[in-house]
Amino acid sequence: MSKHPTDPARNPGRPSSPTRATAGRTPAPPVSALEKPIQYLRGVGPHRAQLLSALGITTVGDLLEYFPFRHEDQGRPQTIDTLQLDTPATVIAAVESVSVRGMFRNQTVNARVRDATGEMLVTWFNAPYLRDKLERGQILRLYGTVGVNRDIAQMINPRVQWLDPDEDPAQWDHPRLVPVYSATGQINSQQIARLVETALAEALPAVGETLPESIRTRHGFIGRADAIRAMHQPRTLEEIGEARRRLAYEELFLMQLAIGLQRRWTATHARAPALPVTPKIDEHIRRRFPFPLTGAQNKVIEQITADLASTRPMTRLLQGDVGSGKTVVALYAALVAVANKHQCAILAPTEVLAAQHFAGIEKYLAGSRVRRCLLTGKTSQAERKQMLAAIEAGNMDLIVGTQALLEQRVQFGRLGVVIVDEQHKFGVSQRAALRGKPQSSKGRRTGPGGKAPAADPLLVPHYLVMTATPIPRTLSMTVFGDLDVSVIKELPPGRQPIITRLVRPKDEHAAWTEVRRRIAGGEQAYIVYPLVEESDALDLKAATLEVTHVAQDLLPGARVGLLHGRMKNAEKQAVMREFATGRLDVLVSTTVIEVGVDVPNATVMVIEHAERYGLSALHQLRGRVGRGTKPSICFLFSDSQGEVAQRRLDVLCKTTDGFRIAEEDLKIRGPGELLGTRQHGWPEFRLANLLEDADLLMQARDDAAEIIREDPHLVQKYTALRAELRRKFRDKVAFIDVG
Repeated sequence: MSKHPTDPARNPGRPSSPTRATAGRTPAPPVSALEKPIQYLRGVGPHRAQLLSALGITTVGDLLEYFPFRHEDQGRPQTIDTLQLDTPATVIAAVESVSVRGMFRNQTVNARVRDATGEMLVTWFNAPYLRDKLERGQILRLYGTVGVNRDIAQMINPRVQWLDPDEDPAQWDHPRLVPVYSATGQINSQQIARLVETALAEALPAVGETLPESIRTRHGFIGRADAIRAMHQPRTLEEIGEARRRLAYEELFLMQLAIGLQRRWTATHARAPALPVTPKIDEHIRRRFPFPLTGAQNKVIEQITADLASTRPMTRLLQGDVGSGKTVVALYAALVAVANKHQCAILAPTEVLAAQHFAGIEKYLAGSRVRRCLLTGKTSQAERKQMLAAIEAGNMDLIVGTQALLEQRVQFGRLGVVIVDEQHKFGVSQRAALRGKPQSSKGRRTGPGGKAPAADPLLVPHYLVMTATPIPRTLSMTVFGDLDVSVIKELPPGRQPIITRLVRPKDEHAAWTEVRRRIAGGEQAYIVYPLVEESDALDLKAATLEVTHVAQDLLPGARVGLLHGRMKNAEKQAVMREFATGRLDVLVSTTVIEVGVDVPNATVMVIEHAERYGLSALHQLRGRVGRGTKPSICFLFSDSQGEVAQRRLDVLCKTTDGFRIAEEDLKIRGPGELLGTRQHGWPEFRLANLLEDADLLMQARDDAAEIIREDPHLVQKYTALRAELRRKFRDKVAFIDVG
């Protein structure tokens, strides 16, 4: 007997009877069939519920939206006398006899089956559950690879479907499309398929429509329930395509709607300080740079200064390939804030990059009255206390730091601009924390989670994001969809193109000869390894072991230093200073140098095991050379013979166009890998593909904009959309509000 007879969550479908404790209260609404905990679906139970939870399935509705990643086409049934050895086939036959060998979970189940043309032996290993399900006379549809056992055809571990003997056999003579689900070692695709079948029978009628009828009609979409059924139990390949298109559009549409509402919320409720740029301010800032800015830099600065002059908060993404001069543009924006008596915070993902930014700022601001500091997790307690007091009092103008800037005790006196480098390397809640930092004297709310009164708008800083990872347009519309985009495509004058060569083991000697020649000529080199220390699990070279080999055998006589992420901050800074000032010829490193390190005299890079990196990561690494006026070269060492690895590395050798490289990386690895977008805060797409569905994305963006214009709060015609947005995004994105 249940210990919780009145708990509808524990006893789904059973109405709760009023008790003395609940008498007089309004009864809780019944749990929807879609919201029912997966544990209570027939065939699941507590243990399987845990396994399904690891796949992100906690309710029956989650299971219905757990779509197969492919469908296995089992073809039309054929007779036993036409079967061919070692070939997959579908057979419809009746069970003649069943036998079982072995004990417990290791049982082997054998069945003899027959059709009008002959008989076949069927064997299932480790399938005790079939023992009680197979009976003489049953009609089975079997799909597997044909083998032979004592001159009789045999299938081992075939897929099986029980057919209704009362059905017209003509109904069986069609190809069958079987869903294949992402699974684990403890719960396989077939088990998931059986649970999905149960869930469809129980909960599909509860699936409501999310898309407005006008949109469904305009694009010819089928209903949501029909699409979900077709993804799991398709009758034809065409039906799968139709269902996938509808559901992929829905994913893109809901995201575009969430982004649009978020932008509208910011425009309506938030205000930033107006930071105008006068000719005098512009002249003073430009005087700090010992070179003229490029046309592309000037164009982007025009866009940024127009944003800063408004009280509408700037939310802008600054894309620029490696070496394009993004840092100078960002410093210009920072100095505009300072000139207007406001503070600027620059947030970097690592201490090495934060220190590099600060060193560059120091170089440009030498002798100026701009008060600046570097705040990281390694800042001493005494220094930190002084800095925090100065920041809160407004006596520090420009603050560079890591996520230490996100701590609650960091209070700004007059924060005007926030600049984030490589935003995708921060979690969404981290970005929102700094974006919504209150002024210390105001004590205002930290973000638009609640509605700000019209007379008391939320005060937020202007927000500029930098990335050296060129982002394909379709990806920027999703991951960075709430940001306006500026692009710097022009390199500063004098920059030399970087030659990139793929080096196979037989050609390594010639590559090292070239490295030695350049070092002898006074140039410097990076040698990059994928690991810090040797690993038993990976047959890869490690920086800490190879540094001795490089110094003694490969580049004898060269002054060699070591840099990796596990070193203490002071050690890392010391090594970087040695390399930057020319006291080291060679820097053996891990990918800690991927962004931010700027040594113009470094003209050659060797990347070991290049096939282990994504294209965008390799492009970032390559960008550490070619920063001066000397020709530079990047050697990609790889012994991989794989076709995909070869294609990827060939792309890098043929072009230095970061946008083309990013498009290729998106095709090969997908958005989650390319940008670390699993950190960006939006749920992962289940069906939408940003390359294949670019047309759907454009339609979704236009439709979302139309809906927001028509019903900005989704309370008139589109309440179903509002409910779906809250269900899908409320816990995913800290700063979204559709009210």
